[in-house]
Amino acid sequence: MQTRVLTVDDSNVMRALLRSALTEHGFDVAQAIDGVDALEWLEENDVDVVITDINMPRMDGFGLIEKLRAHQRHRDRPILVLSTESGEDKKARARAAGATGWIVKPFDAEKLATAVRRVSH
Repeated sequence: MQTRVLTVDDSNVMRALLRSALTEHGFDVAQAIDGVDALEWLEENDVDVVITDINMPRMDGFGLIEKLRAHQRHRDRPILVLSTESGEDKKARARAAGATGWIVKPFDAEKLATAVRRVSH
């Protein structure tokens, strides 16, 4: 079965790059523009992995991770952070919120696909 990934990023360009990279590697991709949009979408749909940016309007990546982890349904869902941020304090905060892993932008499509496969099985 095809692995379904939800990407959450407020940048049109980044969403397009993610869709292209992930579909090329055989993933089914859904997209949201921020944390609020992602939570609304997840009320009706399900995914295997969530990839989220940190800096977004309305609800940032930290808020999204915390909200997802607070729900039984999403407690064990792999969540990868994809961000230009690479500071240890941000990574530690993401881990504390419940992130599964961290990928720094710009991303390498091959490495991203490998990371998604690793956490989704």
